[in-house]
Amino acid sequence: MKTKQLTFGIVTIAFVCAGIFSSCKKKGKDEKDTDTSAAADQSLASTTVNDMTNISDEAGRNNSVSSFRTEESTSILGSCATLTFDTLAAAKTVTVNFGATNCVGNDGRNRRGAIILNFTGRYRDSLTVITVTPQNYFVNDNQVTGYKSITNKGHNAAHHLVYDITANIRIVKANNGGTVTWQSTRQREWTAGENTFTWADDMYSITGSASGSTAGGNSFQSVITSPLIRNMTLGCRKYFTAGTLVHTPLGKAPRTIDYGNGACDDLATVTINGTVYNITLP
Repeated sequence: MKTKQLTFGIVTIAFVCAGIFSSCKKKGKDEKDTDTSAAADQSLASTTVNDMTNISDEAGRNNSVSSFRTEESTSILGSCATLTFDTLAAAKTVTVNFGATNCVGNDGRNRRGAIILNFTGRYRDSLTVITVTPQNYFVNDNQVTGYKSITNKGHNAAHHLVYDITANIRIVKANNGGTVTWQSTRQREWTAGENTFTWADDMYSITGSASGSTAGGNSFQSVITSPLIRNMTLGCRKYFTAGTLVHTPLGKAPRTIDYGNGACDDLATVTINGTVYNITLP
């Protein structure tokens, strides 16, 4: 009798364990990677860095560092920022001050604080280096710290001005949303609008790669696989309008972010393991 009871107990335990194993296996198989938050953080950082470049462009074109002026109605800065120029030193300094309270620019973003720009030469001159440093600077209540460097590489074979851009920034998201870090090496080609006096006909093509960590503390790598397009037409310049990049969070499948085919909107798609998700850009 004891032998029968022991045998029955062993068989019962075996069935229970098999059931648990099968359940866990099924759960692992059925679990789907649907997390697009890492892609949203990457887009936030990328857009913030590009925004700082656009501000340096506009500031450089609005003072003696360059020979061009931008119409206020089509500019990013609009009436929000006060520009202060120090052109006495060898490296020219421009301070773009948005003030202590939020001001909505022509691109719809709230900004406060300041950005310090140091120019080693004219904005359009080959080998000019522009260093961009935020100072108590916030965009849509997200604090931006760190720096970026923009180097004018002259004209390429297509007769477009090309800029090498490196960045190392931190974004402390509003409402205790965590901190995004971003390090990137990119190249920006000025594909249209270089020879006009208006800002609104400019077009840029951006390539390169980046790494960093999301607001949740997970590291990532990203590589632009099709040039990201920035259209500076008023109402269109807030987001990339085309291009793709592959964003890979540590330990997860790559995410392909597609910014579309040229439409001026805040929509993009994220593809994970063959499944496409629609996202709204931050």
